Amino acid sequence: MTYEDALKEITLGDETYIVTTAESRKYIENIPLLMGERFIDTGITEQTLIGVSCGFALRGRTVIAHGFASFVTMRAFEFIRTDIGIGNLPVKIVGIAPGFLSTANGPAHQALEDISLMRGIPNMNILCPADVQDLVICLRKVVETQDPFYIRFNDEPAVYTHDYDYEIGKAEVVSSGKDITILVCGYLFNQALKAKEVLESKGMSVGLVNIRTPKPLDEQAALEAADRTKLIVTLEDHFLTGGLYSIVSELFVKNKVNADVFPIALDNKWFKPGLINDVLEYEGFTGGKIAERILDYLK
Repeated sequence: MTYEDALKEITLGDETYIVTTAESRKYIENIPLLMGERFIDTGITEQTLIGVSCGFALRGRTVIAHGFASFVTMRAFEFIRTDIGIGNLPVKIVGIAPGFLSTANGPAHQALEDISLMRGIPNMNILCPADVQDLVICLRKVVETQDPFYIRFNDEPAVYTHDYDYEIGKAEVVSSGKDITILVCGYLFNQALKAKEVLESKGMSVGLVNIRTPKPLDEQAALEAADRTKLIVTLEDHFLTGGLYSIVSELFVKNKVNADVFPIALDNKWFKPGLINDVLEYEGFTGGKIAERILDYLK
């Protein structure tokens, strides 16, 4: 099932749902004809997109708003903070092409601080699905809640059968390990699976946890991983500051957990644009390169 299919199932039969976009129609091409007046394209105007969405939300509607991740989170940040956050409105912001998924686009289009920005807003929640299957699994509960949400859109094919028993704020524990546990957020899940296989071929016991919602974080899953594992690895296509590494570190400090944490993220730099496989190879985020980096750290 595609994202559009899942969105249609949720919204078409319920007049309380509105779909909006700032001229980002690629993944919802058929929605306008089906939803009629309940679909609104504001054009390339992210601030207007959020303002219009909030107007509908104030009148009892739940709104799913689509825009380029870099522009909707940064250009419209004050609108999101003040109107959605303070108002605690049921607006779901779908950020298109976050992280490495902006591929050949340069720094202006690379949303690598979006999690950091959105998590800092009170009442705002964040969904980072591992792939399109994970997105479809999580979408209904995220849309049906009355809480604000930022969704890091991800339509990558699934290479793993995800747990359909999804609850907001619960991580998906793929495996438990004694030597290493990889906590991964979003798109890099498939590469984490490959890294896990490489490390296990070296005789290591490797855990893998899919952090579906970095906010609210599944604190129990993260703390249990730290308790049973020698090394925690945080993996994300986001800046080192403010994302999963920061979230996990804050949790461990709060709970006085003394853990060895190795972050794999973009450390104060944007990535070189290119085709996605080339980007992953060049920046060191393929499954093999991730495993190499972990092994080098352990040395």
